Amino acid sequence: MKTIADKYIVMGSDMAGFSLKEAVKKHLVDLGWKVEDVGVTDPYAPNPEMFHRVGFKVGAKISEKEYERGLVFCGTGMGIHIAAGKCPGVQAAVVESVRSAKRASQANNTNVLSMGGFWMSPADGIEAVDAWLNTKLGDGWEDQPLSTEYHQLAYDEIDQFDYEAFKANGFEPIHLGDVQFPEGYVTDNLLVYQITSKKANA
Repeated sequence: MKTIADKYIVMGSDMAGFSLKEAVKKHLVDLGWKVEDVGVTDPYAPNPEMFHRVGFKVGAKISEKEYERGLVFCGTGMGIHIAAGKCPGVQAAVVESVRSAKRASQANNTNVLSMGGFWMSPADGIEAVDAWLNTKLGDGWEDQPLSTEYHQLAYDEIDQFDYEAFKANGFEPIHLGDVQFPEGYVTDNLLVYQITSKKANA
């Protein structure tokens, strides 16, 4: 498998995501990345490849374990993301900010990142991709190991989800395990943290 540790990535766009994709691709190539582009390479050519077909192609590279991670771009980032996600083993995220791109790695361990050329500037797109590529599951949660365990379990259950088994189980999710947060933990703004009373800190 071609990994991000070795600076390999696959990407693709339709004509609407082309300019954003080209900016990101140039940035990565300048940093020494080896990029395979399986999408539109000339947006002015007759009948350029449709967004969903490019999404299938990038998704297949992940499904077949040729690449560890991929990038997709269309006008909104939504349609191409849906298509890539049809491929087994793909966990894709549409992002419209640097913060959400980082979160897509930190909490969701996604292997495909999708962005829209209508919404993201080249500068923001580049920064978002850098954040996504340079963040791993659980980064920043070293003092909250249960948060990492919780999100790892979610990733595993999504990755191994079988609709027929889910249906046969009365549409109840099949648990691969459970994470029990002790009393005094709460969730707020998608982060898990422990409550400490003023008395305990006194």
